[in-house]
Amino acid sequence: MLQIDEQKRQKAVNSYKLVGTLPEKSYDNITQIASYICGTPIALITMLDYNRNFLKSHYGVPFNESPREISFCTHAIQTKDPIFIIPDARLDDRFKDNPLVTGDMKAIFYAGVPLVDRGGHALGTLCVFDHEPRELNEEQINTMIALASQVVSLFELRRQNIENKNLQKNLLKKNSLLKEFAGVVSHDMKMPLANIITTTDLLKTKYKELLDEKGLDYLNYLKSSSFSLSEYINGILQHYESDNLTIDQRESFDIHDLLEQIEDMLNHDYKTVIILPEANRIINCNRAALHQIFINLLGNSIKYNDKEEPVITVDFKEDESFYHFKVMDNGIGIPEEKIEEIFNLFSIVASKDKNGNRGNGIGLSTVKKLVANLGGKISVTSTLGEGSTFRFSARKENIPTLISGPEKENSDLTE
Repeated sequence: MLQIDEQKRQKAVNSYKLVGTLPEKSYDNITQIASYICGTPIALITMLDYNRNFLKSHYGVPFNESPREISFCTHAIQTKDPIFIIPDARLDDRFKDNPLVTGDMKAIFYAGVPLVDRGGHALGTLCVFDHEPRELNEEQINTMIALASQVVSLFELRRQNIENKNLQKNLLKKNSLLKEFAGVVSHDMKMPLANIITTTDLLKTKYKELLDEKGLDYLNYLKSSSFSLSEYINGILQHYESDNLTIDQRESFDIHDLLEQIEDMLNHDYKTVIILPEANRIINCNRAALHQIFINLLGNSIKYNDKEEPVITVDFKEDESFYHFKVMDNGIGIPEEKIEEIFNLFSIVASKDKNGNRGNGIGLSTVKKLVANLGGKISVTSTLGEGSTFRFSARKENIPTLISGPEKENSDLTE
């Protein structure tokens, strides 16, 4: 028999959190197959706990645990061989007086394959019993070893799921703390920034005649930097608050009304043309989330456009399950190597927009989160120097009604 470190073995058993759990079909299927292959009335998947032999699956017996001190599996997990076989327990000094042999169970024949995890710990066995002496042929032995491997795979999958859930729980906790920290810091910085901007204007007004051109430039730079920081803070808050805008928060509204409101807010110059969808529809969606998505996408299309006459086209279609939107522009485009990372937080494509301001790399990351919260997906295609096209979707709930404009047949936003 092999010497095993029982403390480490027991720790491994505990890590799977299987002892005491209810029967599961995936395990019961294996014991049923083992019984059929070996021609035995009993097949078990066992896990040896501190003082009991827990039967994760028990085919052919009505109980799900037995005392460890009388367990055949206690011997099986210590074997150095792939399988532990007792042809006739009545002839074996280790088992001939065992209650499992002499009692109602009449455990005469036993064959058990140790269930060894990736750390080398024997957790229990896949085993079969019969009420009379017998042997297993080579095919039966090989099949038992293969089935035991499948059991261990199920064990490992369970432990991986446990680890993933724990990791997810920790990440959610850290994200919650980060969100709270970002909110507190951003809120506390807003007032000092507003004071800096106001003080800068007061200095320019009161001491304009006393300052030279360089001094005025310093004040302008201070004000511009304060506005940039303020915009950055607002972006951070929007990014974390976007988690609160979900698919379940719905209202009915028409698309043109939403887009016209956003167009007024963007306050673009008269040369910029924004073309709205030809067909206006009432849709049922999270208006606040769509509003923030379009503010970011349309705002970027305006800011990162080097054409004399910027043109932005918004298109819309729907299918049975989703609303589909498309925002196309003739702007500066996105370098091919930047396409994959454009939705990453703090990822910046262009060094400056057309007004000389540097982006903060928060907007598109927020857009991606909002689209995901609406049950949709977002993608982008772009040609450098010619423009970009953003496509995104939102899961539907109600069928919208056409309220104005001609119906477009088979509108395809992928073209």
